[in-house]
Amino acid sequence: MVVDGLRTTQLNNGLRVLLKESHVAPVAGFWIFYRVGSRNEQPGLTGISHWVEHMLFKGTQQFPRGEFDKAVARAGGISNGMTTPDWTTYFESLPSARIDLALQFESDRMVHAVFDPDEVEAERTVILSEREGAENSYFWLLTEEMQAAAYRVHSYHHPTIGWRGDLLNIRRGDLYRHYRTYYTPNNAVVVASGDFDSAAMLAKLEHYFGGLPPGPPVPAVTLHEPEQQAERRILLRGSDRTAYYLHSFHGVAATHPDFFPLIVMDAVLGGAKGMGVFGDGGNNRSSRLYRALVDSELAVAVGSNFRPAIDPDLFSFYVTLAPGRTHAQIEEVIWREIGKLQQEGVRADELLKAIKQTKAQFAYSSESVTYQGYWLGFSEVVASIAWLDGWLDQLSAVSAADVQRVAQRYFAPHKQTVGWYLPHERGGEDEYEDEDGYQDEDATQAEQGQAQP
Repeated sequence: MVVDGLRTTQLNNGLRVLLKESHVAPVAGFWIFYRVGSRNEQPGLTGISHWVEHMLFKGTQQFPRGEFDKAVARAGGISNGMTTPDWTTYFESLPSARIDLALQFESDRMVHAVFDPDEVEAERTVILSEREGAENSYFWLLTEEMQAAAYRVHSYHHPTIGWRGDLLNIRRGDLYRHYRTYYTPNNAVVVASGDFDSAAMLAKLEHYFGGLPPGPPVPAVTLHEPEQQAERRILLRGSDRTAYYLHSFHGVAATHPDFFPLIVMDAVLGGAKGMGVFGDGGNNRSSRLYRALVDSELAVAVGSNFRPAIDPDLFSFYVTLAPGRTHAQIEEVIWREIGKLQQEGVRADELLKAIKQTKAQFAYSSESVTYQGYWLGFSEVVASIAWLDGWLDQLSAVSAADVQRVAQRYFAPHKQTVGWYLPHERGGEDEYEDEDGYQDEDATQAEQGQAQP
């Protein structure tokens, strides 16, 4: 179990410390999670967390650009970082004898990142290119439109990479101010896992991090998305010859009592998942939607997604249509499967299978000491260590009645956001009018209204 043998403490400057000692291999992992992501961004500064994450790879005076990467490679380790809506993290996995290298570097770039003006402008080009590359995917564009339509108030509305207009206007001062506000000991969680002595590791962390000054009070996110009162629809057309379908409903936060019943519902409909960035989606061929859509040759791929988040996230279905099939056919089948859960519930054997498969995915995604470190830091930021400690018990306690109840509570036509991507050559306006009975002029106006930033 990930939590077994965990030691927790907090340094005087507010830095939260989690230590998971394990001697199965001479390897240690080090993670530092900052409680900042696109959730913390304001209009006009979207994408700034992701950009700051990039800038911290540009080096410090002690570790000029590229020097740390070379040192990690020479030591036989790996390192990387990522930004999500809820958090930013950096990690290193090294032979345990060399783990001090990670502590030294992470403590240094927490306070001494350079933010050279020329590097800022160079990185602007990199991030704009990254966004433009993503825009080549109509599935990505449809996902972005769906997210923006589903959230009108909450900052989950914004893409993690940021809106293009903001990326063009953000300046070096904005980036540095964001860095000094959020990249601070009192807004961070450090996780060390693997082959070390916990007392000695704590002393090292105190040495490298204990003298760093705490930052200013972190601005609270007080936005709350109001309950959706009317269905929202997105229609996107383009040159990609493959048709896509997305369908989303507002779910709950990771700490909500209905989180685990929704996770089981997700497994029943779309297949069990590991729920983390290292979680394997597994084989979903026995899921209800796979049998209803892929086995019947209406789709070539289908899945669902519901992740643990600080605030209520979306429960989403995504489908790649088979040639000659229509979006209306897909939507009808999805509602039919939701309706079955609402009216008939889930069979006892199906419930047991969904829970067992989800437990297995959790085990696969937390096997190594590095991944255990991820789970500990991620859980502390999104929910709590107690949430992680009770994860298996909470999952096992889900009943068929719980699954039926959440299906009835959160899934209704007025709560849905639906996205269709139609290739131009598949009929465009005529297909949309024929499938759903909407006039194209009205549909286009609705689409434009939902796409407002």
